[in-house]
Amino acid sequence: MPGANVAVMPSSAASTPASRRTSAAAPERKYKCQFCNRAFSRSEHRSRHERSHTKERPFKCQKCRSTFVRRDLLLRHDRTVHAKDGGVPLHSDGKRRGGPKTARAVSNSSKAPLTIDTSVLDHIDISDDMDTETAAMLITDLQHKTNAAARGNGGHFESSPSMSFAAHGSAIIDTAVTYPNGAIGLPQWDGFMSQEAKSITSVGSMPYDTQSTSQHGGLAPGLLAMINSLPPSAAGTPAPQSPFQQHHANTPGDNAQYPSGFRIPQVGTDEERNIILDNIRNQDTEHAIPEGFRVPSLSSMNRYLNTYFSLFHHHLPFLHPASFEPTQVSPALLLAVLSIGALYAFDQEHAYTLHIGAKVLVNQFLQNKENFSSRKCPLWTMQSSLLNMVFASWSGDPKGLEWACSIKSLLANMVAGNRYELKLRQEAREGRLPTRAEWVEDEGCRRTYYAVYIFFGLLTLSYNHTPAIGFNDFEDVELPSPEVIWNLRTSEEAWAEHIKASPSLTFLEAHDNLFQGKTLKYSAFATRVMINALFLEVWYHKRSPEALQDVVTEYKLRLALETWEKSLELCEPETVTVPLSAPHKGHPLIFNANAMFRNAKARLEVDLKAVQEALRYHDSYEVAAAMSSARDRVKRSGEMIKVIEECYNCLEIAVAQGVRWVARTSPTNWSIEHPLCGMDLMIILSLWLYRLEHDEEPANDDELAMYHKFRKLLNKDFDEPYALPHLSSLVARLWGSIMDEVVVWG
Repeated sequence: MPGANVAVMPSSAASTPASRRTSAAAPERKYKCQFCNRAFSRSEHRSRHERSHTKERPFKCQKCRSTFVRRDLLLRHDRTVHAKDGGVPLHSDGKRRGGPKTARAVSNSSKAPLTIDTSVLDHIDISDDMDTETAAMLITDLQHKTNAAARGNGGHFESSPSMSFAAHGSAIIDTAVTYPNGAIGLPQWDGFMSQEAKSITSVGSMPYDTQSTSQHGGLAPGLLAMINSLPPSAAGTPAPQSPFQQHHANTPGDNAQYPSGFRIPQVGTDEERNIILDNIRNQDTEHAIPEGFRVPSLSSMNRYLNTYFSLFHHHLPFLHPASFEPTQVSPALLLAVLSIGALYAFDQEHAYTLHIGAKVLVNQFLQNKENFSSRKCPLWTMQSSLLNMVFASWSGDPKGLEWACSIKSLLANMVAGNRYELKLRQEAREGRLPTRAEWVEDEGCRRTYYAVYIFFGLLTLSYNHTPAIGFNDFEDVELPSPEVIWNLRTSEEAWAEHIKASPSLTFLEAHDNLFQGKTLKYSAFATRVMINALFLEVWYHKRSPEALQDVVTEYKLRLALETWEKSLELCEPETVTVPLSAPHKGHPLIFNANAMFRNAKARLEVDLKAVQEALRYHDSYEVAAAMSSARDRVKRSGEMIKVIEECYNCLEIAVAQGVRWVARTSPTNWSIEHPLCGMDLMIILSLWLYRLEHDEEPANDDELAMYHKFRKLLNKDFDEPYALPHLSSLVARLWGSIMDEVVVWG
């Protein structure tokens, strides 16, 4: 696959290497390239350079299909993609030669100082014009090796004397288990749940000080100085680890400035952590949590809370950060939050353990509840179940998806029962303005309903599942309020003024206005809710037996989508500063909504039903066959040109920002909507380009103009014209290379 990794080649790959010189005299360049006038002082440098002419990629990854021009690129790929998944990492020749010496150093003392193995430097050319992006990749490699050394230096999770539970359980995750590339495998899904629990064990201190090393990845001062001295580049590439602001580490003060616009919940002391452990033990009355379950250390727990509320929360903000107290919320909800946070911290083993703990506690509560009624389920049961289903659905394991789909109806019933109770509470006020506590409770319920609605929409988009909740279930439910009001920290009087000034709009009113072509002003969360509703209407329409003849409904859907797009200009200005890096203005929910908008417009013309059905079962060969057979569904028409324009807009975002930059930052800064919606568009685009390049019917002027527009866009992203003659293959491989990078979800 000569083009499989075109998006991840370092920019200095074709630059002249700068060898470490031991003397002032320049070495003789006696090895000349047979294709150009370049000359080199070492034969291996010439061989590597000549591969830029021959397109040879001799270094192949044994764990996936990726190939590389240089061995150091293969090593970097293995460390950033495969080594963290539990497999045996590859080693450079230098590390193999120094292996015994390193082992002796580790065995001498359990607290030996961490040293960064610099053998990787022998395989990477440090040139004078080395850019920040390449340097960041080097730092990533060294960081992985530092963490590995930390684990080897006796720094594994030890029990803390301050814990209230006996630490005698075995580790729940077998470190020898290997996971599929880019996915969180769940091989123990069935067997894990059958284990009987004896106790809940706890995790002690981290193998290294997270607070002191998180900002710079535990780098030595010399390496930091080297990076700081490098010339700036247009777009830096962060290391594949989740951001962790230092001032959120342990005990943030009330006066701290939080870039997210609200105080991120934290666990302040070991005493509070003990309270959390007691809460888990009290709720686990049947000792159903498997033996070996471990609660994160204080620093890890705060890190997971930080990554959840800094990275995931902004894409689905149904929790109320101001009232989320880790010692007071339900243990099941806290564990579910920590499991998602651990994903964004790339701690996959802990994420899986916490996820299982949250599932066990929720199931235990529901099964032991006498006279079960969906009206009597507390809000935390819905919120915990939602996060558990999110985790399971995108984990990359088909068993997790099967479990999530098996309880869809249960979650939908809980939403319906809780919504009925909300209606009774509102009617009992008889028009009285709710107090702040009452409003927070009601708004939290509404946001949870809509979060479930959005999640079910993503299941429909990805796997062609019939939605468990329809838009008719939200007729008289108010749309979510602006984020600034939801996160507001002010007096009761000032808060009441904000509520009076904020317009209240129900779901049905917004829905009817969209189909009548009337623009509306609502919040960013409401924007995401309404495009989910329009997407599902498109989905229902394409599956209607009368869809081919029902031109009136299709016209109304196009009008509603156009009206929704115009309403973006009137959207509430969300003043909350979100610490995410993405090529958009405003709230991330609007950026996510635009991805769903492009997908909805595309599905009015092309229905990839067979592809989504194949994705349910995670069989790569069946998915590939379904994608290939979908070619006939991609028509060559004037309406299809409009769909291809949306595909162009999707691809332009990645190319304009830098393909490698997007590949490295999107796992944490962008939501899951973008790869899910973008994959449909790239399939359509690749098949349309394939038809242009292979059909006997010649392309018309509009098709040729769009074809050359794509070629011009893609040529900008490469230093030299790409060797592949077909754009269809280039687009597919380019998008695949983005999704092949380090990811949070499977």
